[in-house]
Parts: sequence; structure tokens; C-alpha cells
Amino acid sequence: MELRAGRGLLVIALALIVVITVTDLGIGTSVHLGPLLLIAPTLTASFAGPRLTALVGALAQAALVIISVFQGGLTTTNHVAQLIALAVLSALVVFITYVREPRARELSRVRSVAETAQRMLLRPPPRRIGPWRVAWLYLAAEDEAQIGGDLLAVARADHPCTRVLIGDVRGHGLASIGEASVVMGAFREGAQTAAPTRSPWNRATCCCSTPTA
Repeated sequence: MELRAGRGLLVIALALIVVITVTDLGIGTSVHLGPLLLIAPTLTASFAGPRLTALVGALAQAALVIISVFQGGLTTTNHVAQLIALAVLSALVVFITYVREPRARELSRVRSVAETAQRMLLRPPPRRIGPWRVAWLYLAAEDEAQIGGDLLAVARADHPCTRVLIGDVRGHGLASIGEASVVMGAFREGAQTAAPTRSPWNRATCCCSTPTA
């Protein structure tokens, strides 16, 4: 999804270069739209790295050169000022993207590790455990809040007892995942050692106690 969105924004940035260039050449020298070409590299910097941003900036610079050639030449004071301003601002945008990229990579790696830990913690339960069929669905409250301390586990001891744990530890991020893993470990250990009790829903023995966070 993110890759598709990035490609769409890149197409928009390139289309802006073409549209601004054609429009500026079409309306003549009464209005100068060349400075608007800075929008293209700035937009690219919002989703791409420094190389692609620099490439789009170079294309914008080339488009401004074409505009300058057809509207008075490259030596006019106005066009020289526009070319220098676009070059400096594009370089600044590329520099900001270059500085931001290592932090973005580090954040992506940390998030990937956390999401892997979350998936390991919330492993899908078996479709059937003892006499019970199990179905589950996990939906985060927000798309960007996939990492947290949510708990879900099903266990069956040697004696005919099925235990289910559903919960959530306080907080978010790696700290909550660590606490949730402790609770899950205690639950699985308790599922094998705790004595069963009678369930009001079934004649079979079933344990109703679970560890708490």
C-alpha cells in the first residue's frame, strides 16, 4: 500500500513539472510560474529518499532552464535569480531528506522487530482444542497502534480442562510486549499445574482461573 502511494505521488510530482512548464510557456512573460517547480522535489521528499528527490529536483531545474530559454534567455536577471533559488532550495530539500533517512531506517527496523515480537506473542490458536472449535480475530483500535500488550491464548491440560486467556496489559510498545510475554508464560504454566474446577456451562471439568497482569 505504501509503495503504491509513493508511486502515485511520484507521478503527481512529475506531472506538476510538465503542467507548470507548459502553462508558463503558454501564458508568456506576463506571469512567471517557474518558482512553483519547487513543489515537485518537496513533494518527492515526503515519501522518497535523497536520490530520487535529487533526480526530481534536477528535472525541475531542467524545466526551468527550458522556460528561461523560451522567455528571454538564461542571462536575464529574473531567470538567473529563479535558477539559483530553485537550485539552492532543491539542494536544501535533498539535504534534509539525507539527514532524515538514517532515522527513518532505524525507526523502521525497531518497528519491524516489535511487530515480529507481537506476532510471536499473538500466535494463532489451534482451530480445535479438545471438544472446542476456536476462531479469533485481532483488530487494533488504530492502524498505527499494532504494537501493544494484547493477550490471547488457549491451553488444554492433561486433565479435561480448557483455559482461555484474553487481556491487555497497560501501555504500548516493547515494554508492554515484555510484560505480556510474562503473563502468557504464567498462563501456560498455570494451565498445566492448576487444579480444575467445575464449569457452569459444561458438565466437563474446566478451569476458570487465569493469571492477571
